[in-house]
Amino acid sequence: MARLLCLLLLGGQLAVVAPAAEEPQPVALYESGLATLDIGRRQVPLGYSVSVFGPVFTLRSIVVQLGGELKLGPLYQSHELILGDTQFLFGPGSSAVTVGTEIYPLTQAPIPAEDGLKVPLDLLETIYGEKMGYEFQWDPAGRTLKVRRQPQRQVPVTIDLVHLQGITTVVLQFPYQPRYRIHRAANLIEVELIGDRLNPEMVKALPTDPLVRDVKLGQQEIRLVLAKDVEAEDYILQDPFRLVFDVYRKTPATSAPTLDPTPPTRSSGVRTIVIDPGHGGSDTGAIGLSGTQEKDLTLTLARALRARLMERMPVRVVLTRNEDAELPLETRTALANQQKADLFISLHLNSVQSPTANGAETYFSSLEASDEYAAQAAETENLVAAAGDDGDALYDLQLILWDLAQSQYLAQSQQFAKLVQDELNDALGLNNRGVKQAPFRVLIGASMPAVLVECGFLSNPEEEQALLDPAYRSQLINALVRAVMRYRAAVMGPRALADEALP
Repeated sequence: MARLLCLLLLGGQLAVVAPAAEEPQPVALYESGLATLDIGRRQVPLGYSVSVFGPVFTLRSIVVQLGGELKLGPLYQSHELILGDTQFLFGPGSSAVTVGTEIYPLTQAPIPAEDGLKVPLDLLETIYGEKMGYEFQWDPAGRTLKVRRQPQRQVPVTIDLVHLQGITTVVLQFPYQPRYRIHRAANLIEVELIGDRLNPEMVKALPTDPLVRDVKLGQQEIRLVLAKDVEAEDYILQDPFRLVFDVYRKTPATSAPTLDPTPPTRSSGVRTIVIDPGHGGSDTGAIGLSGTQEKDLTLTLARALRARLMERMPVRVVLTRNEDAELPLETRTALANQQKADLFISLHLNSVQSPTANGAETYFSSLEASDEYAAQAAETENLVAAAGDDGDALYDLQLILWDLAQSQYLAQSQQFAKLVQDELNDALGLNNRGVKQAPFRVLIGASMPAVLVECGFLSNPEEEQALLDPAYRSQLINALVRAVMRYRAAVMGPRALADEALP
């Protein structure tokens, strides 16, 4: 229990004495002494104790034998064990071990002792089991802690590689999460399996790539041989477990200013926005009963939105097309990626058989549609894609890898889509058709938060006429601007926005 504040009379004045720091309550130990740490051919002494929660063992002795860097803080402070690039934090008074953002509960808190911190068995299993493939077995009768390698597994792996829009994505897919370490050196990435083995014969041949020179498989490692002057980032996706590497060329450093325009760079907030007016050229899109073509109206909306955004915020806004031009879906996304956009908005207008359907709806990307209507909407918009893709194995792979890229921005895309839908409903009093998800090709390749907005139904004569009214379009544009402003404020925070406003 915390000590109570004491009031002491000092020099005729009352002084408040702060409470002492909370200390872990001592744990009753029923047995202490020396056990044996049995590591196959090695047997070494190991300090141990037994509490009501079970045995604890001197960590320092185990680290000496199994490896790792142990940083011991003062008593009642956190301790750190480093294995490779992974840090494990734990300490007395806390029945948990922290690994990055993950917290794993323990049967009991570590206990300080004269020979160093003593830790429970499940802490050793968490650290050395998952990371290095060891398993532990305590024999209380013989006072022996046996450490053995976990049984070796034959791990199947599928490797896919595709180069899109200047980035090579390598996907290592496993049926479950293997035990592994990642080693990096100049132009080389090695994924080393710990205690497990690969089957190199199961991996298919990969295409020639400008950024990844070779992918070599051994029995316990996968090596990515990279081209010169490239960088690689890795991340994990679950269900199934995938280790993904994005490989791209380093941005060259310039020693002196040149007359060439500065290439766009990804900002930490929302400073570059790409607006995509749907359709164009021979692809008219939907056509209203009075002859209004979707391609013309989306361009009108996009130009107005660009002007209004730049009036209201210090942002750079780029249109994928600024004239009646035919543009492949992949080119629209590629342009947004090349511009290092922080937000991508694709504008469209709806059309269905029923002339009474009305309202706006906002989509974000997913390979799985939220409902049958969303799936049909995506299928309709995707019809302008290049012919011959259906059933094409390379396209199917590209679609999966594009989805991997967009999945990193799933939460942000969904957040922005909801803001857009809310603003459109409030400002225009539209029928709330909701936020949906579907595999729109124009969204899937985007390396930033991205949405597709169906601003109304050209198949509805009343909405068609409203969309031809400049006053109504102005309200619609203002609603989209407010959504962008709200999203930008959420991303950047009030302090960043205040600093931005300073002269």
